[in-house]
Amino acid sequence: MSPARWSRALRPAWLTDPKVWRTEVLAGLVVGLALIPEAIAFSIIAGVDPAIGLFASFTMAVTVAVFGGRRAMISAATGAVALVIAPLNREHGLGYLIAAVILAGVFQVVLGVLGVAKLMRFIPRSVMVGFVNSLSILVFMAQVPEMRDVPWAVYPLVAAGLLMMVFFPRITKAVPAPLVSIAVLTAVTIAAGIAVPTVGDKGALPSSLPVPGLPDVPFTTDTLVLVAPYAVAMALVGLMESLMTAKLVDDITDTHSSKKRESIGQGIANIVTGFFGGMGGCAMIGQTMINVKVSGARTRLSTFLAGVFLMVLCIVFGPVVSDIPMAALVAVMIMVCFATFDWHSIAPKTLRRMPVGEIAVMVITVVCVVVTHNLAVGVVGGSVTAMVIFARRVAHHAGVTAVKDPDGTTVVYRVAGELFFASANELVGRFDYAGDPDRIVVDLSAAHIWDASSVAVLDTIEAKYAQRGKTVEITGLNAPSADLHTRLTGELAGH
Repeated sequence: MSPARWSRALRPAWLTDPKVWRTEVLAGLVVGLALIPEAIAFSIIAGVDPAIGLFASFTMAVTVAVFGGRRAMISAATGAVALVIAPLNREHGLGYLIAAVILAGVFQVVLGVLGVAKLMRFIPRSVMVGFVNSLSILVFMAQVPEMRDVPWAVYPLVAAGLLMMVFFPRITKAVPAPLVSIAVLTAVTIAAGIAVPTVGDKGALPSSLPVPGLPDVPFTTDTLVLVAPYAVAMALVGLMESLMTAKLVDDITDTHSSKKRESIGQGIANIVTGFFGGMGGCAMIGQTMINVKVSGARTRLSTFLAGVFLMVLCIVFGPVVSDIPMAALVAVMIMVCFATFDWHSIAPKTLRRMPVGEIAVMVITVVCVVVTHNLAVGVVGGSVTAMVIFARRVAHHAGVTAVKDPDGTTVVYRVAGELFFASANELVGRFDYAGDPDRIVVDLSAAHIWDASSVAVLDTIEAKYAQRGKTVEITGLNAPSADLHTRLTGELAGH
């Protein structure tokens, strides 16, 4: 095959599709615009100059576009990361914050290599639904301050923006409705001289590209000990938010992505961001939904261009971008909230059919996230609740039936179900130690032993019968259960 044909064979199909190019470029532009006020707001939360958050959004988006595993997902400076590292910056300064960002990136790469992303399969669907709904609520709550104590003109502008995003797609989908809404509202406010809060009111935009460098900290063990806890927290929160967002995009686009590569990509992006003086970040659910669900982007090009457009808009078109009314961006984010929220999950018809435990898990996830503003707390809380409910449900499935031989010399106890710490402990009280004959058979052919607690319980049963001079024979163990029982029986007493 000639080099030209090899080049065409290896080139992604979308590179030669003008329609895809238009969608990706316009989606990147919309996201780039939406990233600016968010990055500035998160910089304020972290206590750093707005340029630090904007630089982070630029380097995160561009780097993840190359190294990340989920196509079209947007990574940038986020509130979750800002909340984690804000105390470090407040108490020790920007240099230590940058060092923590780089170290967090290293931790994320290591966790990615170790396969931590595989833990995603233990996240129940009800937790995922709660995660999505709570994020929608948080994004909406973040817009409320922009509509409080503001000129009256803000409200009709927000309403007009929402109406344009609802009805413009019925005319054409060639241009993203959010972009049209932002352009029209900006033109109207400038032409009519309407005084409303603008992007420029959030903070000064950078006038040059970030320059690479090392963090201004002493490279000592004391520094490592100081920043390590913050770096670990940032790495875990960032990975959890990124992997949950990647899974959500997988479901929306009906495609699969490499979570291991995403973990490593997020780590590399944070390392690069740290060396360029950024505050670090992770996947952004709001901007990702703008990119994927509202604008229809599906490739890495939109992610890459979102970061590029962010810097171009700040450096080249800073004065114009500064005049964009916040009302236009608030309208975009409110539309994202409505598009992201899983309305089917709270429909009366769904709630009537859904098991109470599933509803409880979803509600606990939402409440934890909304109250703490920490996605990790919500996901962990919901997952732990789901595990407890599952353990209680499975524990009741372990049953015991007793059958005595006609001659009265032997009793056979048939145990059925999954034996683990929650179910096995109840077995001890299901045997008649005083009334049973001298020979007892425990038939486990319909059961499975999962842990040491189950082996310890079987040892206890044998010991109680032995105290009365009776013998116990355990039969029917499958191969894994027999192996675990053989290795642990007799070794757990007295502990």
